Amino acid sequence: MVKKAIAFAALAGLMAAGAASPSLAAGPEEVSGPGYNPSCFAPFSADTKHFQFKAKEPPYRIALANGFVGNTWRIQMIKTLKAYAEQPDVKPLIEELKIVSTGTDVAAQVAAIDNFINAGYDAILTIAVNPTAFGPVIRRANRAGVVLVPFDNVLDSDKIIQVNEDQSEIGRIMARWLLKNVGSSGKILEVRGLPGNSVDRDRHLGFRELMEAGGNSFDIVEVVGNWDDGTAQKVTADAIAVHGTFDGVFVQGGSTGAVRAMIDAGHPFVPVAGEAENGFRKLCAEHAGDGLLCSSAGQSPGLVAIAAKTALEALQGKVLPQYVSVPIPLVEHPDFKANVNYYPDLTDNFFTPNEFPPCGVNITATEIMAKTEEDQ
Repeated sequence: MVKKAIAFAALAGLMAAGAASPSLAAGPEEVSGPGYNPSCFAPFSADTKHFQFKAKEPPYRIALANGFVGNTWRIQMIKTLKAYAEQPDVKPLIEELKIVSTGTDVAAQVAAIDNFINAGYDAILTIAVNPTAFGPVIRRANRAGVVLVPFDNVLDSDKIIQVNEDQSEIGRIMARWLLKNVGSSGKILEVRGLPGNSVDRDRHLGFRELMEAGGNSFDIVEVVGNWDDGTAQKVTADAIAVHGTFDGVFVQGGSTGAVRAMIDAGHPFVPVAGEAENGFRKLCAEHAGDGLLCSSAGQSPGLVAIAAKTALEALQGKVLPQYVSVPIPLVEHPDFKANVNYYPDLTDNFFTPNEFPPCGVNITATEIMAKTEEDQ
């Protein structure tokens, strides 16, 4: 019955979009750069084009069509959006904030976006379940004048404004760290993210680009950790049991769990390239003298605040890059500092980077953790 309802909702969205008059089309216009506030909204590359939507008067109805919600990053992301919407300079711009999480089903996420379009929302943020399946709903959003902003797991499209860090470069950063600290050969454990997502794909490809370059000779064991501490801990423990000792580890997410699996198995400390979980950085600082040398490059859940800020500026008619590039927060051994880039008194599963000074976004941990993770 659920699948039938999803299919009906998607069909209803198609019919409603098809019935819309072409004269009402209000998608973004491609214009010349530079765009508004380039220190915050930096173009992804020199070739990135710029868009401008027709300005609307605030306040706005904003929606988040999230997909997967089964890890701490997604939970913190939802809390961060709620906290951002209540910032003093943001709250007057938002009439309504609606959040839904649809799981890993592409059709369900597309149906949710269609429902928001048909309900007259002004902007829709989304973390796409799949990077290639959203062409029709992009066209429907543009025809309706809705600002659709994918972030984190973005889409293979240049027809909408998107917000992300350079995921391929994160993979290359991790590879450079291991090449520097392991050498050009050895056995490496690669703990991947959630299958089918663009972040997992791009980080993996960036990592392999350098690790498999000429002159290198690595035996890379690949497991799936779903960006989740518990899952990453289990698959790392299983990999150690089957394959023995590794010379280095790359973890896309769930880094705390992967290191704890090494400790539980009595695995010697080796260079680990991981995410920006607070627990991972605590372990890196605690065991640096024991051989745990770490690189921690963060994909902040606070990215949702930049996506929301992008949508709000687009709705006000500001010229923005089609692809907004957010700097990659990076800390590497020996620069882990308590209460600067990790927090001994916060939980292990808190993702540490949530400040974006060029954008005037600085959401405190207290504000974030006070929010609930439920849809609204």
